[in-house]
Amino acid sequence: MRTACCDASRRRFLQSAGNGFGWLALSAMIAQERAAAAPAESRAASSPLSPRAPHHRSRVRRVIYLFMHGGPSHVDLFDPKPELVRLAGQPLPESFGPVMTRRKVAANPLLAAVRPFRPRGESGLEISDFLPHLAQCADDLCVLRSCHGDSVNHPQSVYQMNTGSILMGRPCLGSWVAYGLATENQDLPAFVVLPDPGGGVKGGPPAWGSGYLPATYQGTTMRPGKSPLLHLRAGEDGPVRDQRRWLDFVQAHNREHLAAHDGQDELSARIAAYELAFRMQAAAPEAVALSQETAATQQMYGLDQPETAEFGTRCLLARRLIERGVRFVQLYAGDTNGWDAHNDVLKNHGDMCRRTDRPVAALLHDLKQRGLWDDTLVIWGGEFGRMPMSEQGAGRDHNPWGYTVWLAGGGVRGGMAYGATDAVGLRAAEHPVHVHDLHATILHLLGLDHEQLTFFHQGRDQRLTDVAGKVVREILA
Repeated sequence: MRTACCDASRRRFLQSAGNGFGWLALSAMIAQERAAAAPAESRAASSPLSPRAPHHRSRVRRVIYLFMHGGPSHVDLFDPKPELVRLAGQPLPESFGPVMTRRKVAANPLLAAVRPFRPRGESGLEISDFLPHLAQCADDLCVLRSCHGDSVNHPQSVYQMNTGSILMGRPCLGSWVAYGLATENQDLPAFVVLPDPGGGVKGGPPAWGSGYLPATYQGTTMRPGKSPLLHLRAGEDGPVRDQRRWLDFVQAHNREHLAAHDGQDELSARIAAYELAFRMQAAAPEAVALSQETAATQQMYGLDQPETAEFGTRCLLARRLIERGVRFVQLYAGDTNGWDAHNDVLKNHGDMCRRTDRPVAALLHDLKQRGLWDDTLVIWGGEFGRMPMSEQGAGRDHNPWGYTVWLAGGGVRGGMAYGATDAVGLRAAEHPVHVHDLHATILHLLGLDHEQLTFFHQGRDQRLTDVAGKVVREILA
């Protein structure tokens, strides 16, 4: 028997649903009208790249990340090991624990540092002869000698050093910083990547991707050579006034479609990208115009020398970008092989150090002389280090269990080494710094609490450091 209450509830449901759809349409129309009527200044203030306040006060406002792709050898650059010199040519003692089969250990004896270390500066921080220019900056470096990660392979380690996870698809450090602080210049991106022109990194563009964060926060790549950004000359597609009218027409339809299809992140990012690209027509060409630099500055970065000109150009470009409000700039040194010294450490690292040593030292000096030192953080490091054992006689294999990353600039203590690997440089032994700890410390230096910087995804608040990470407070200035 049918009851009246059932009929009434069905009618009530249909009536309520019909009215609800009407109200949804009306609210969308009102929102569109308000957005169209709002002044340009108001719309700019609501941009996803508008500057945001940090969680706590901090002197650091921007980052330059010098990523040494391929895995530089800590025991040949920043982590001197007298015991490794004493035991050179012998198998790894069993007391250092299992790393590989004893048969392979016997076939790959320990290899001493291929260039000597010397105390540098007033601090006496020991740095290899591989890096004569950077050695002059020893009192500015905070060297973390006890870093460690979770994968022995390049792609996974590249992902972890950039995103905190060995899995592809997570947001990278630069994207998290852009999400947390945005940019200080609305005419330039918040996060810029300068890849090595010799080839891509192992792991590819996901290393600087935004993952599940809005696509607005992914890294904007600049090409090598004289035209880092294409199609940005104002007026090349018609008068600027006509471009603005055309863009307003397209954006109005984009916003109308977005309002009717909430949650389309790619469309939202495209809307923001169109606006940024239009504004960049005026700002970007000036930012990349290295001809504005003095001859002395260009010479300091090594632009007059074939070995250093390419990387020096990108280091100088990084300084110009952060000087103009870009929040995070990442440079990759090393093509698909880079610092991956399996065959010959002396040749490989000799080549890579000649390319990068002088420009990196020039960057640190330039930041100081331009008043950018105290509020800029410089990071130097690769995806892992290298083994104390030899490979193929003169090379070294990958080592994620103990390696070096150094920081310099605002917020960190210079002229110091923190933590230590064991006697031969195999594993982090004293004050180990996991990748999550490194990321937590970098965010802290920027005024961001790694536990509060979250994004809701897949049913929970995600963060760069996952459920781990602690700030290394001993290195803070």
